Amino acid sequence: MKVHDVIQRPLVTEKSTLGREERNEVAFAVDPRASKHDVRRAVEELFSVRVADVRTMRMPRKTRRVGRFIGNRPEWKKAIVRLAEGQTIEFFEGV
Repeated sequence: MKVHDVIQRPLVTEKSTLGREERNEVAFAVDPRASKHDVRRAVEELFSVRVADVRTMRMPRKTRRVGRFIGNRPEWKKAIVRLAEGQTIEFFEGV
């Protein structure tokens, strides 16, 4: 799996922002087929940082209703990456 295909987008939520500030953790939505090793390699190559730990979890499919029609949102995979001491990834600080 290519490194550009592994990471789909960063997750910018209140909880992930607190994790980035307090525990030096960054959250990403990743390809559901990616393993922890793939995520580690992709983050290290794309952002030039050292990764200390990777945790992954599958987010379940959710039912969505629009009017009388019912459908499902797709399931997806989340990765929480803890960076090594002194390492940072800056997403929006350049504004």
